[in-house]
Amino acid sequence: MLGLAVGVFGMLAFRASERQRRELVVPDEFSLPDGSAEVLSVIGRAYVIVDSIDGVLRASPSAFAFGLVRGHTLVHPELLGLTGRVRRDGVIEERQLELPRGPLGGGSLVVEVRVASLGADHILVLADDRTEMVRTEEMRNDFVANVSHELKTPVGAISLLSEALEDAAEDGPAVRRFAARMHKEAGRLAVLVQDIIELSRLTSTNVVQEGEPVDINAVVSEAVDRNKLPAEARNIQVVVGGTAGAAVHGDFELLTTAFRNLIDNAIRYSPDGSRVGVGIRSRDGLACVSVTDQGPGISADEQERVFERFYRLDSARSRQTGGTGLGLSIVRHVVSNHGGEVTIWSQPGQGSTFTVRLPELEDAESAPDDAARLSTPAVSGGFIQQTQSSAVGKEQ
Repeated sequence: MLGLAVGVFGMLAFRASERQRRELVVPDEFSLPDGSAEVLSVIGRAYVIVDSIDGVLRASPSAFAFGLVRGHTLVHPELLGLTGRVRRDGVIEERQLELPRGPLGGGSLVVEVRVASLGADHILVLADDRTEMVRTEEMRNDFVANVSHELKTPVGAISLLSEALEDAAEDGPAVRRFAARMHKEAGRLAVLVQDIIELSRLTSTNVVQEGEPVDINAVVSEAVDRNKLPAEARNIQVVVGGTAGAAVHGDFELLTTAFRNLIDNAIRYSPDGSRVGVGIRSRDGLACVSVTDQGPGISADEQERVFERFYRLDSARSRQTGGTGLGLSIVRHVVSNHGGEVTIWSQPGQGSTFTVRLPELEDAESAPDDAARLSTPAVSGGFIQQTQSSAVGKEQ
């Protein structure tokens, strides 16, 4: 009985101690001023409310997701500095801050922060994520700067050549030589302007809403046909093999532009008298198109960069071939807008293979009848179109 009494007394004492401890550490529930909760729920920004010593009383889920709050603490010194100044001066502070996303600083977050007093003892921090907007603006500025630089080269060359042509008006061979150079630079300028127009069109086309069933076989056939003249000029054969059994959802002209650029890129970097392979097939609900060249190949550390705007592996080679540095960027942008991906396999000295994968529509019968055009082998100039079961070229 004595042992039982001791045990019961000890249990009651433990429970009383626990209850007292909880009462000490759990603060009174913070209540917002009338109407504040409703305003914060519809304002569309991350918010944090702190007390007189910057302890977090309430925070929205997005404030935790942005990494502004951890536990009951404001994480970033920049935010603590703003709350301190508002508490001291009573003046609303507004700043745009670039803050690390996590404790390791692996990424950054650009937020527009507004800090104001909320009642006598509390501070309200509102944060709006501007990361994507800032990055888009930086990309736009970089693009404008790059375009300005790229346009200066052919425009400057045409200006100088026209002056030389005027000075050599009486020299027939010199006139012909300068005129040929002017024609080449004018062509380069026209290609660059066309690529810029296509890039601007990409940003204004909503493929999801405006797209329709597109036969990828007809797209490839049209892209090959548009590269007929440059291929024949260098005696390069473009060999097409295989077919896709179902249509894809998208824009016929944009897809044709993407594959025209891929094939054009393969022709530019292939040696004269060689062959460019274009393989088409359906696999696991995807339409796969591979374009293989016999060019110099691309090293592993540069393979991702070839899709950047105006990036060139060899600037001198690009000037010689007339490349603008926008072709592969357009390809990636078009394919991404169609819900697909473009990958590259390449090794120095062994050529390159670019593979585009696009999701097929479930209804295979929705493909246009234009696919019948690829069912019969055709020979046209330097082009050979074949329908073989296996795709031409390597695939990653």
